[in-house]
Amino acid sequence: MSAAAVVVDWGRITTKLGLHKETLAALSAFRKRAADARLAHSTYSSAPKSIDFEHYRALLKNKDVVAEGEKLFKAFKPVDYDVKAQLKAIDAFEGKAVASAQETATKIEAELGNLNATLKNIEDARPFDQLTLDDVSKARPEITKAVETMVSKGKWTVPGYVEKFGNLSAI
Repeated sequence: MSAAAVVVDWGRITTKLGLHKETLAALSAFRKRAADARLAHSTYSSAPKSIDFEHYRALLKNKDVVAEGEKLFKAFKPVDYDVKAQLKAIDAFEGKAVASAQETATKIEAELGNLNATLKNIEDARPFDQLTLDDVSKARPEITKAVETMVSKGKWTVPGYVEKFGNLSAI
């Protein structure tokens, strides 16, 4: 197993970094392919690399089949593959993953800034029981306008209040 596979903490990457779903899916697919490749490598590297043709000559009556098989085996040359296309795909995937991670980091930083500003606003706000009507009117002038309109029309109740909270006039 490579040193990088031992060092990477996959659980922390998938849970702590807040990655997008598509990034997590691509990462888990990569992990599966890498595990499959390691398994195949270990399986085939431990397999015997030579064939005992004398054993087959003694076992089979048709010696020509064994001779043909031995000739084909000796003539076999493994094919070298050009992996440049795969490396380009890996580089493109890496570029997308880095861009996605940077985008996620930017969004998290912006959200963190908003949350810190909201928290500071909450901490600096006066308690509710110390607010006055002037404070509420200054903060939300539409409330004052709505109340003035209702009073000018002779409406003294808020629509939907009785349905939601019940009629407390009998108390």
